Amino acid sequence: MLVDTHCHIEGDRFDDDRAEVLARARAAGVKAMVNVGCDLPSSRRSLDLARVHPDIFAAVGVHPHEAKDAAAGFDDELVRLCQDPRCVAVGECGLDYHYDLSPRDVQRDVFARQIAAARRAKKPLVLHVRNGEKDGPAFAEALDILRAEGARDVGGVFHCFTGTVDEARAGLDLGFIISFPGVVTFKNNGQLAEVAKLVPADRYVVETDAPYMAPVPCRGKRNEPAFVAHTAAFVADVRGTPLPQMLDETGRNAARLFGLDLL
Repeated sequence: MLVDTHCHIEGDRFDDDRAEVLARARAAGVKAMVNVGCDLPSSRRSLDLARVHPDIFAAVGVHPHEAKDAAAGFDDELVRLCQDPRCVAVGECGLDYHYDLSPRDVQRDVFARQIAAARRAKKPLVLHVRNGEKDGPAFAEALDILRAEGARDVGGVFHCFTGTVDEARAGLDLGFIISFPGVVTFKNNGQLAEVAKLVPADRYVVETDAPYMAPVPCRGKRNEPAFVAHTAAFVADVRGTPLPQMLDETGRNAARLFGLDLL
């Protein structure tokens, strides 16, 4: 069962052909898509999309890039949005010390408040964590915040994981799932191939992060949910797992993680 566990097709880059994008995804065998908000407006649009399409589900959250603009009471609004049955997670949220588009102290505060919101709503977390190039230990700090805020109670997924083997193990030890994006198919994919080999069969999923970072052989194009099939095939090959088995594993993992009735 092919599931794109992270996409952003509510955005304006899909306004001209969203119906065709969804048709291509379904033709490629994608059974479900989780559309993820980056602020309150995009979170509401994600829910609107999920209410119309039975194979789309929504996550609601504030991206670390947008943390500086989080209004007072944003976390209460996230909890309210989580009451919608089409909402399956809180996020994406976390720390991004690569671009530093929001002050780091603000990122940390907004992240902690979203973990608390997820616990209140009893929803898993969709995490965005990216280290800075020189002085940005975002992953280590994110783990500290997750532990301090009791994130193990709700669990979740490290979306678009591009970290090291040690970081993957630390995330797994905390009870989280690893999500492989199209980056894993790139020639220069860091330690992702090694991570793909070591992650347990019940602790990984795949995603597009559409419209960003399309996998080989679509690299350079606008990413879309249909392309998750390429990432899935690559990960199956790296793991030495037959593709049908890999699709069964990741589909079951996604269904369990987000509480999806897909099986």
